[in-house]
Amino acid sequence: MKQRKIPLRKCTGCQEMKDKRELIRIVRSEDGTFSLDRTGKKAGRGAYICPNGECLAKAQKSKGLERSFKAAVPKEVYETLLQELEAENHA
Repeated sequence: MKQRKIPLRKCTGCQEMKDKRELIRIVRSEDGTFSLDRTGKKAGRGAYICPNGECLAKAQKSKGLERSFKAAVPKEVYETLLQELEAENHA
């Protein structure tokens, strides 16, 4: 049997290549709003990040999301994403 190819994506925080299913997709939609995308199917430009706060902090410090989205990411977006990550990890 032929082995299926596993899609890899790079975390914008730690810069490690990981299995796409292990990472969380952050999406910027057409109207400029940011949100977490667990399904990987939302429309818009996406960037991937590990499901922990440390990688989000690294991405904020290194401006990884700004580079991925080719646009400025407001500080409130990082705070909202951190709250959503913490809520999902505790659920």
